Amino acid sequence: MLSPSVFESAFNSSPIGKYLLSPTPEAVILAVNDAFLRASSRRREELVGTSLFVAFPSNPDDPGSSTNEAELRASFAKVLATGEPDMLPVQRYPIPVQAADGAIGFEERFWSAYSAPVFGEDGAIACISHTTKDVTEQIHSERALRESENRFRALTTAGQVVYRMNADWTELRELDGRGFLKDTERPRSFWLEDYIPADEQERVHAAVLEAIRSGSVYELEHRVRRLDGSEGWTLSRAVPILDAKGQVVEWIGAASDITERKVAEERLRESDRRKDEFLAMLAHELRNPIAPIGAAAALLQRMKPDEALVRRTSEIIARQVGHMTGLIDDLLDVSRVTRGLVELDRAPVDLRTVLQDAVEQVMPQIEARRHALALAPPSGPVMVMGDKKRLVQVVANLLNNAAKYTPEGGRLALRAHAADGQAWIDVSDNGIGMAPELTGRVFELFAQAERSVDRSLGGLGLGLALVKSLVELHGGSVACASPGLGLGSRFSVGLPCLDAQVAPCPHSGAGATAASAVTLSPLQVLVVDDNVDAAVTLSMVLEAAGHRTLVEHGALAALERARASAPQVCLLDIGLPEMDGKELARRLRADPATAGALLVAVTGYGQDSDRQQIMAAGFDHHLVKPVDMERLGAILAAA
Repeated sequence: MLSPSVFESAFNSSPIGKYLLSPTPEAVILAVNDAFLRASSRRREELVGTSLFVAFPSNPDDPGSSTNEAELRASFAKVLATGEPDMLPVQRYPIPVQAADGAIGFEERFWSAYSAPVFGEDGAIACISHTTKDVTEQIHSERALRESENRFRALTTAGQVVYRMNADWTELRELDGRGFLKDTERPRSFWLEDYIPADEQERVHAAVLEAIRSGSVYELEHRVRRLDGSEGWTLSRAVPILDAKGQVVEWIGAASDITERKVAEERLRESDRRKDEFLAMLAHELRNPIAPIGAAAALLQRMKPDEALVRRTSEIIARQVGHMTGLIDDLLDVSRVTRGLVELDRAPVDLRTVLQDAVEQVMPQIEARRHALALAPPSGPVMVMGDKKRLVQVVANLLNNAAKYTPEGGRLALRAHAADGQAWIDVSDNGIGMAPELTGRVFELFAQAERSVDRSLGGLGLGLALVKSLVELHGGSVACASPGLGLGSRFSVGLPCLDAQVAPCPHSGAGATAASAVTLSPLQVLVVDDNVDAAVTLSMVLEAAGHRTLVEHGALAALERARASAPQVCLLDIGLPEMDGKELARRLRADPATAGALLVAVTGYGQDSDRQQIMAAGFDHHLVKPVDMERLGAILAAA
């Protein structure tokens, strides 16, 4: 039988800290081995004969700290009650340590502990063997690893996942997978095939193999298939981690979800493509009227004109100029509306009058294409608060659109009614229809390029974009539906209704009657334009109407001519040399000889901001080139 000295030697030489405790509530330390003394930086005489809870008190300066006294007492009580060993989980145990200056400080330690009963010859528990293992370094390492991984997570944005891979990319452990990644169950080459669509795998494989071969950073944008089955785009980046010899030991990777960016880029590319098509279409549409205008001018130059020829060619020129003017007006109008520069002249409007005016505008085109129009206005007043001119423009554009995209002899329908506080306008046709994917984009700018690639139907594809903007300015909504190609289309406009008792503002016809009754008297008109042809042709038209004209092409010469001749009306271009037309107008207003003259701006500047500046310079009227001769005639008649 072994002697007690052998057991004592084994107890003291154990590399794991051990001590024997009395089987009493105070848990007095009866013996302690060298390993525990080294780990706790204590001397045997300090501990033997002292209660464990006195020898290792809690830190009074750290209220959150714990010596786990309650857990220890419960463990010891369990051993005494059951006679069975008890294992404690890792415990945080601050250890009092004396500094060089004699001050006592506490050092954080972590221990795993095991308590077992030691029985005497009589079968009773003689003491408790308490074994402790200092796992402080292990806990600190695990904590550092967690903090490091948390830093990786903190550095990632909401759309990223972070992962670790071994040197040859055969094993993955997700650090922050966000439900998109899972750890590999076993080493497997190209595990990322689970996440990459088949048509992207060759490109991704090549980039991965090159990164592994060269030990360089892997970075690639590619499509990705997520665990939930959805697809998107990701920017994948993996950085090699090297050991002291410069060998790759692992990779830290991150994948950012860039789906929104890719979708936005695709939209920009699509917008750019449609813009290019629009510019080609614009060039086509502008060349169309220029060709007959040029031919008519050549005809007048080369042939001896008679009255019938002049009338016919002038009608051609007027028609084509009107077409060009309409194209330019559409461009300016959609620009103003989409930039929010249009102010609505709101008033109560009866929807029936809007429909009536719109049909009146569009009827020539409908009749020219031999369409049948079914009109179903509301049976009674349907009042909306809006700008009547703009609402007529909305309905006219929808009817124009239906007429344009319906083959000759087709059927159109215009219906309106009120329901649930909304006024509804429906325009339908049995025309060429639309593919389902186009119905969602038909109100975007330049969508006509997709609907009519051959451009044979004309127009710039701005009408429906203008409709949408104007309707939304009125607080309404617009929608489009089509069963498919060749099956027609239906456009619906919804506007907030007013109470039916609100009457529309009356419009007196007295002003128009008075204007028509005015007899045109000859006026002396000064025309100022640095474009010689524009000035001369305008003066010819005025002289044909019975007026006397003076023509100048420079601002200073015009100022001298006006002072000498005192014209009753001055038609001034704005973009003049020497000084612009606005400054010329100010000087004419300041001169007593011309202060009372009627000043009319005749210019290519047609934006609302241009008009405001021009009128502020002292002009009475603002006309945009090419001049609407009927409007100019009315201005001169009123003068």
